[in-house]
Amino acid sequence: MTKMDQEEQEFLNELEKKLWTSANKLISSLDAAVYKHVVLGLVFLKYVSDSFDQRREQLKADFTNSEHQDYLDGDEGLLLEELEDRDAYTEVNVFWVPESARWNNLQDSAKLSVGSTLPWGVEFKGVGKMLDDAMESVEKDNPKLKGILNKDYARLQIDSDKLGQLIDLIATIPFNHNTMSSKDILGHVYEYFLGEFASAEGKKGGQFYTPKSIVNLIVECIEPYNGRVYDPSCGSGGFFISSERFIEEHGGNIGQVSIYGQESNPTTWRLAAMNMVIRGIEFNLGNEPADTLNNDQHPDLRADFVIANPPFNQSEWGGSEDDKRWTHGVPPKSNANFAWMQHMLYHLNTNGSLGLLLANGSMSSNTKNEGEIRKALIKDDLIECMIALPGQLFTNTQIQACIWLLSKNKQERKDKRNRQGETLFIDARNLGFMKDRALKDFSKDETQKITETFHKWQQGKNYKDEAGFCFSAKIENIKKHDFVLTPGRYVGAVEDKDDGEPSKEKIDRLTALLEEQFLQDRMLEDAIQKNLRELRYE
Repeated sequence: MTKMDQEEQEFLNELEKKLWTSANKLISSLDAAVYKHVVLGLVFLKYVSDSFDQRREQLKADFTNSEHQDYLDGDEGLLLEELEDRDAYTEVNVFWVPESARWNNLQDSAKLSVGSTLPWGVEFKGVGKMLDDAMESVEKDNPKLKGILNKDYARLQIDSDKLGQLIDLIATIPFNHNTMSSKDILGHVYEYFLGEFASAEGKKGGQFYTPKSIVNLIVECIEPYNGRVYDPSCGSGGFFISSERFIEEHGGNIGQVSIYGQESNPTTWRLAAMNMVIRGIEFNLGNEPADTLNNDQHPDLRADFVIANPPFNQSEWGGSEDDKRWTHGVPPKSNANFAWMQHMLYHLNTNGSLGLLLANGSMSSNTKNEGEIRKALIKDDLIECMIALPGQLFTNTQIQACIWLLSKNKQERKDKRNRQGETLFIDARNLGFMKDRALKDFSKDETQKITETFHKWQQGKNYKDEAGFCFSAKIENIKKHDFVLTPGRYVGAVEDKDDGEPSKEKIDRLTALLEEQFLQDRMLEDAIQKNLRELRYE
């Protein structure tokens, strides 16, 4: 890590510690699911207000350095007219912030008594009402933000003193740094808060939050340089932000990417839109928050890249049997895993690539037609790579997950060799480090090891099977394993010296294999019992 990287990390760590500790003390009475929108809405308003102030200072400096003799003689009217010219802000992609929403005005006014007159001429009816009006005025003056900002501060009936203290706390966020852009600082604050809120919400919430390292891993694998990128369960837009970062790091242009997404939770839908607007990314999240599987907001979309982390093992999701998306079999109503996958495939163009996070059961389950759907996907040669992930990656679930990478065209093109009839298996269960007592994460080197293995295999350059880690299998190999796609079945075990003491990795691997065998035996027993029952009634 360079000295500059270290200084940036220290700056961010100090910011995180101050924000989370202080914020928790202020409003301990609210659920995390509600509180996150209170906090993130204010963070957003502080950011746009700071950007507005920075542009204002630039305009002032430009004006005073120009040949405006009237101003130099003491006439400030011309300067004020220049500083309040809305076009001077929007022409450089800075949001126009009306007087009633400028941060310094809000911070000062939050200390007034109810019934006082605010500087912009209206009666002060409490901090919550003032913030709602501020959000409303920002939306009104910036059409891109219409319907996006949180305007529920008054309804939540948060104590005005507490809201005032929260405003004072968020006022300390410095959206400026010697080496970091304001957007990078904002992005880090958002990611940090989302992760902490997901952890606080526990298993009942935070479904929209995918760990940054997993998001980056999928994006690095499918490489969305240009074209249409679609996420049917986009949450707060993490995959889109990672795609933007990936494009910039590889010298691309975010303007060459079109963003499409959908999200059913209204507040999370607004949060995703805020994320896109802040970064100047053109996006289409549909006309409204909606259930993707039952109210598709992009019915005619054919994307170049589809990326998603839908809810694991979603039950009672609805759906009909004659849906045109079910090209490989009707998914069970008790589990939406293969409904999500087929929805994504339906929206993928003929040369498109797909990256999807699913629960581990999707690799081996034969329950209610799932095995037949998986078999059809394999026979149609759509599965490019399967990646088994370690446990303890997610803040809101203990369900272990895997990554499916699919492609509609494995033929030779550009820098990729002909991979028809082949699937790569990567077992990454032994990778990762404990970043705290409860959660694992991938290091940059580990992410690079996985993505480089995948790309070397795609390109046919310097790829080699590695016992215990990766194996390139033919469809015939997969058939021999009854179309089960668990990487551990294919990569084998690492050959190492036996010192007489079983390692944790060996124990974990043996446990996983025993669990898998138990599941298979249980399914076989259920099938036998079903057949016996049917024979009795014949």
